[in-house]
Amino acid sequence: MKRSKPVLAITGIIMMTFLSGNMIPASAQAQSKSTQTKPQTVQAKQVKPKTTKAGTKAAQSKSGKVPVRKPAHPVAKPAVAVKPPDAGTLKIGNQLWAVANLDVSRFRNGDSIPEARTNEEWVKAGEAGKPAWCYYNNDLVIGKKYGKLYNWYALNDPRGLAPAGWSLPNDQDWVVLTNYMGGPGTAGSKLKSTSGWSDKNDGTNESGFNGLPGGYRVENGKFMNIGSIATWWSTTENKSNSAFDHYLVLSGGFPRSDNPKQCGESVRCIKK
Repeated sequence: MKRSKPVLAITGIIMMTFLSGNMIPASAQAQSKSTQTKPQTVQAKQVKPKTTKAGTKAAQSKSGKVPVRKPAHPVAKPAVAVKPPDAGTLKIGNQLWAVANLDVSRFRNGDSIPEARTNEEWVKAGEAGKPAWCYYNNDLVIGKKYGKLYNWYALNDPRGLAPAGWSLPNDQDWVVLTNYMGGPGTAGSKLKSTSGWSDKNDGTNESGFNGLPGGYRVENGKFMNIGSIATWWSTTENKSNSAFDHYLVLSGGFPRSDNPKQCGESVRCIKK
């Protein structure tokens, strides 16, 4: 029995050692847990910084790309004269005529031709020898059908009334057309349109010229004879204040006359 005491003593020491290595006080355990637990970190929302145009360009420059530089203000494009659409070409004999009356508001170089709407504006332009145009009764709907009426000074302007590729007929050009269609007494019926004339005095239009009764404007600004007369300027002067023109009437003729340069008449272009 005496030998068992040392064994018991040794066993007691081992058990105490075991207990001392595993039984940790509660305060120590709490301290250890708090040490091992990772603190909760509040993650701030990442806000993507705004990139300025300068920053973007700088970044593009670093990446090797050439930045596109935009002007601070839009650059105005230079004005370009608009070429009017070609009205089409009609061959009558050896001549090449336009198929419709002229309807342009700019000279060939792009400058505007003044529009004279009131009688006062029309008279003022004529007395000053300045170019002017108008629609019959200043009515756009009528103008789209018959074309514009021009005073003779518009034809004589050095900036060029006829569009590129076209010319303005002189008196002899009209005489050649008249004679080819049978002469002043009978050419009118062949040049007139097949409808639109007063009292059914329409033509056969076998020439294809399609002359419409667009009327005219006299020097004091008054509009006259739409439906019964069509008249076209020539570039040929008769006197210092008048020029030759050729006109269609209700009968089948196509006579020549001369009128004051202040009058407003139709213009038909020709190719030479």
